[in-house]
Amino acid sequence: MWEILKEAGIDPAPQRTSDSWATFLRSQAEAIIATDFFDPVTLTGARLYVLAVIEHATRRVRILGATATPTAAWVTQATRNLIMDVEDAGCRLKYLIRDRDDKYPALLDAILADARIETVLIGVRMPRMNSIMERWIQSCRHELLDRMLIWNHAHLMQALS
Repeated sequence: MWEILKEAGIDPAPQRTSDSWATFLRSQAEAIIATDFFDPVTLTGARLYVLAVIEHATRRVRILGATATPTAAWVTQATRNLIMDVEDAGCRLKYLIRDRDDKYPALLDAILADARIETVLIGVRMPRMNSIMERWIQSCRHELLDRMLIWNHAHLMQALS
């Protein structure tokens, strides 16, 4: 195997000069946002799904909304609102990192492509690819949601603000 690689001019794996995922994230931080759903439970036992987005460069979090049933229309409208906010702020986004959750409709990628934002799907069972968003969700749970009882949708949105 070594001889075949050497004849082809391919260095051994430790000496290859390819960028790692972390290197990519650092070099493109100004152009990356990541999104994910998390689901707090209210005092009555109702589960609300919160859609949040984080900017990698500034670590600014935007709560796009919360709903009991994240339909395709709701997620699509929340994404359109996000794109309008980003354009108004003058940000130049290139990538949106998200998981492969069924809550994201197929139309979402088309809307993002129209805004010249490429969707980067994280690998199956690879939460470290979206680690900045996952870490924020974990902090939000530990520092806020685990310490207070959420009454309803309005109370959740007030607490998250």
